[in-house]
Amino acid sequence: MSAVVLEELYAGAGSQETRTIELLQRSFVATRRLLVPSLMDWKAAGLLLARVARKHGYEHIGRGRLTNDALIAVSSARLGATVLTLNASDFARLAEFHNFQWQIARL
Repeated sequence: MSAVVLEELYAGAGSQETRTIELLQRSFVATRRLLVPSLMDWKAAGLLLARVARKHGYEHIGRGRLTNDALIAVSSARLGATVLTLNASDFARLAEFHNFQWQIARL
């Protein structure tokens, strides 16, 4: 689990959901399976976003919309982990410029 995903979950959660997310967080921390982006991940995400912007135009990277996805992509690549996502279009765009494993999640 990426800390970036936790941030996204907390941002969209009400009080009931927050308690559930806290349990999820504790579980991933306890099993040492929480991925926290490093300084180098932040740098790599910024460089990745710059490459996407040069090809597709800055307004097409969503003015930061892709920031979280780029952090998830580069930090998962660092560990050799596969990103599971429902957001195929953004991760496909990022994969044009950065080598990381991703696939569409099945619900």
